Amino acid sequence: MNRNRGCKIVINFIKTVYKKKFIALHEPVFIGNEKKYLNECIDSTFVSSVGKYVDKFEEMLAAYVGAKYAVAVVNGTMALFTALKLVGVKEGDEVITQPLTFVATANAIYYCGAKPIFVDVDLDTLGLSPKSLKEFLEKNCKIVDNKCINKTTGKTIKACVPMHTFGHPCKIDEIKEICDKWHIALVEDAAESLGSFYKGKHTGTFGKVGIFSFNGNKIITAGGGGVIVTDDEKLAKKAKHITTTAKVPHPYEYFHDEIGYNFRMPNINAALLVAQMENLDKFLENKRNLAKKYEKFFHSIGIEFIKEPKNAKSNYWLNAIKLENINERNEFLECTNKNKVMTRPVWTLMNKLPMYENCQRDELKNAEYLEERIVNIPSGVVV
Repeated sequence: MNRNRGCKIVINFIKTVYKKKFIALHEPVFIGNEKKYLNECIDSTFVSSVGKYVDKFEEMLAAYVGAKYAVAVVNGTMALFTALKLVGVKEGDEVITQPLTFVATANAIYYCGAKPIFVDVDLDTLGLSPKSLKEFLEKNCKIVDNKCINKTTGKTIKACVPMHTFGHPCKIDEIKEICDKWHIALVEDAAESLGSFYKGKHTGTFGKVGIFSFNGNKIITAGGGGVIVTDDEKLAKKAKHITTTAKVPHPYEYFHDEIGYNFRMPNINAALLVAQMENLDKFLENKRNLAKKYEKFFHSIGIEFIKEPKNAKSNYWLNAIKLENINERNEFLECTNKNKVMTRPVWTLMNKLPMYENCQRDELKNAEYLEERIVNIPSGVVV
């Protein structure tokens, strides 16, 4: 198919779906009790970090994903930073993650004083490859005193952070098995995958700790926000404590027993999220129907649509297509955006960013292949 003609066919199809002059990549949708709960929050005067909506949201989120505990925080990046602190990541440690991810994943590792190691992704899931992880560890690491030691650097690999790319679950059970064998804490970056399941179990609940994000472009949002989930009561209490300035509970005295952080989610944001959670199932059904339309359409014109992986049920947070090469990708991006249909390439690989270019990595063949071909297309709830 002629590339220019193919682009116009795509644009016309997307505009028939959304029926708008400008189509954003992923707009928030507020169709429920958002204004009601916000007004209740304002009338109560509890708009900051204390209020019923924070507790309510934590209960709703934990119940939905099947975790025993949830701790709401200011955003997904700080949720991941806190999660890494909870499993003991400290200055001088190393953390394995994937290069195909949003920069927040690597940044959260760096905030701990640790250094990321980038291991390749799978082509079918777009997430961390258990095969590549196993090969990297067998080639480069050894176990000493129940610690995974990097033979190249002599440092401890304390944690592994796989990310469920665009909401598509990676092979997280295989990754967990490898991490357990090598005494590495598994911390799930499930920022993009609320509503996604792998083998019937919700993402974010396979590791010791998981996190989700509620940034303005996520499937539910409060403009910002994040949450830490865990089944470990001790870790949950620690998370709540250090994210609320490590203040020892007291009716009026201020005593803080360790270095803490002001990562508390404001009650006014939680009010929005409670309303959003009430419509989450509707959003997921809407997005799944959109994905089915996209899959059928792109198949008819010979373009590969990224489908949910085997054994997974994806939330289809961001839909994506895979083009033939980087030239076709760039032409498609220019054509669609010029015609007011917002598309974007996948993130620049983390190992290509100046602050992470000297980090240890494997060959990253799959990540580089995908970087040159993947394009995200409009994925918001159709209203």
